[in-house]
Amino acid sequence: MTTCNVTGGNPSGDECLGSKLERFAALVAALRAPDGCPWDREQTHQSIASHMIEETYEAVAAIERGDIANLREELGDMLLQIVLQSQIAKESGEFTFADVVDDIDAKIVRRHPHVFGDEAAFAAARFSKEQIAQIQQAQTAGEVINLWDQIKLHEKAMKASRCQGETERVGLLDNIPQSFPALMQAQDISRKVVASGFEWETIDEVWEQFESEVDEFNATELGSIQAEQEFGDMLFTLVNVARKQGIDAESALRSSCRKIRERWAIMEQYAQERDQRLEELGTVELEAMWQKAKLRENGSKDGSRG
Repeated sequence: MTTCNVTGGNPSGDECLGSKLERFAALVAALRAPDGCPWDREQTHQSIASHMIEETYEAVAAIERGDIANLREELGDMLLQIVLQSQIAKESGEFTFADVVDDIDAKIVRRHPHVFGDEAAFAAARFSKEQIAQIQQAQTAGEVINLWDQIKLHEKAMKASRCQGETERVGLLDNIPQSFPALMQAQDISRKVVASGFEWETIDEVWEQFESEVDEFNATELGSIQAEQEFGDMLFTLVNVARKQGIDAESALRSSCRKIRERWAIMEQYAQERDQRLEELGTVELEAMWQKAKLRENGSKDGSRG
C-alpha cells in the first residue's frame, strides 16, 4: 500500500475513491500501531464482532427513518468495522483489506453473468449450456435472486471439491449463522432449499400447507412444547408465503412494529392531553383511541384494524 497522509480531515472532492480508501486504511493501521490508540491495539476479531452487528442495525434504523444524513454516518461506521477487522487479519497474516475487495469484486462478477457475460465464471462453476442460457435470460429481480442462489450452490460444491483434506462435510444450510434473527434464518433457509429444487409449485399450495400447520397447532395442548413447535412451523410457512410474493418477511414485520410504535406514541399523547394513563383505560376506550391514532397517522377515515 502506498504511503498516505493519515492526519484525517476533509480531503478534496477531486481525490479518487481508491486514494481515499488507501488513506483511510492507513489511518486505521496507525490506530493499531505501537504508538497508536491503546484501545484499538487491544482489539481482536472476537472482541469487536458485536460492534459490526450494532453498526449494521443502526444503519438499518436510519434507512427506515429516512434519515439520509445519519445513514451516511452509519455507513462510515460500518466501513470502519470492515477495515479494522481487515487490519487485525493483516497483522496476523490472514488476509488484507485488498484481499477483501478483490474477493467481493470477483464474486459480484461471478454472480452476475447475465450482466458481465463472464464465460470463465460459467466454466469454473461447471454450468451446462442450458443453465448458461437460463442465466443470461434473467430479467426480473426474482429471477436474479434465484440465479444467485443457484450460483452459490455451485460455488459451495466447487469449494468443497477443492478442500481435499476436509474431514467434515459442509451442509447446504450450515453457513446460515444461527445468530441471525429467526425470520432472517427462515428466509435464507427457504431460499437455499428452493434453489436445490425443493419448492411448492404455486402460492395456493403454500397456503394449503399453512392451513395444515394451523390444524396441527390447534390440536396441541395450550402452552406445551409441541404447541411451540407447531407455532414455529406456522411462522416458517408464512415466510414461504412472503417469499412467493416477493416480500421480505423481516422488513415487513419491522415495518409493522414501527407502525405500532408510532400509533402507541400518538395514543400516549392523547392520554397525556386528558391527564390519563393508558394502563388505566378499559378495552373499549383503548380501541377507540387506537382508531383515532390510526386516522391521524394515515389521514384517512378507514377505521379498520391494522
